[in-house]
Amino acid sequence: MRFFNFLMLEPTFALLDEIDSGLDIDALKVVSKGVNAMRGEGFGAMIITHYQRLLNYITPDVVHVMMEGRVVLSGGPELAARLEREGYAKLAEELGYDYKEEL
Repeated sequence: MRFFNFLMLEPTFALLDEIDSGLDIDALKVVSKGVNAMRGEGFGAMIITHYQRLLNYITPDVVHVMMEGRVVLSGGPELAARLEREGYAKLAEELGYDYKEEL
């Protein structure tokens, strides 16, 4: 419900932090449809997610990868697909970062 309130405000920019958290697939599609409907000249958004599944419905213009609090790599949607395929550990190794999987 909060997301629909957000849409009614018609912002020019939004920081959407983990909007996919806790959503089932149907709710994810509804939220994605709303974000996609807002895309255009008068609206910009930064979407923070840890999961590719959101990006199956909202295709990003730019993807940034953060490690140790810094943007370490930027690219297009193919960068997110690569991360999904290969994981962070391989990318971290290529970039010289000591990435440890947290359990």
